[in-house]
Amino acid sequence: MDAYSPFPVEGLPEALGYGKTRVPLVVLIGGLLGAFTGYSMQYWIAGVYFPINIGGRPLNSWPSFIPITFELTVLFASLFAVLGMLALNGLPTPYHPLFNVHRFALASRDRFFLAILSTDKKFKLEETRQFMHFLGAREVSDVDF
Repeated sequence: MDAYSPFPVEGLPEALGYGKTRVPLVVLIGGLLGAFTGYSMQYWIAGVYFPINIGGRPLNSWPSFIPITFELTVLFASLFAVLGMLALNGLPTPYHPLFNVHRFALASRDRFFLAILSTDKKFKLEETRQFMHFLGAREVSDVDF
């Protein structure tokens, strides 16, 4: 089941079973990857590829590596957040069969739209149609996927 509304409805994702998301895990993985990339890149450049001993400092001078490591952590985490959110939401969706329903265009203006998938084992077409009319639905449409 999926719901479309013209404004955010508090508690709707939890009611539909979308309460938990994997986006925080994706952002954490992106941040850790960014931190590892930033630190290892600087260590490899300063300590292996082009070592220069300036003022007697060690080649693995981690305090000087902190700013770039932090910046790459934030960059990778934000990129993973945006791309992970798009991937987990299935976006972009240039075409969806619901777009063919005439009243679906009103879901972004002033109406609510509820899509019930028939893949559920408990789904029965006529009982669902009667239940939606009992709840006060203005129109119930069948959509072929």
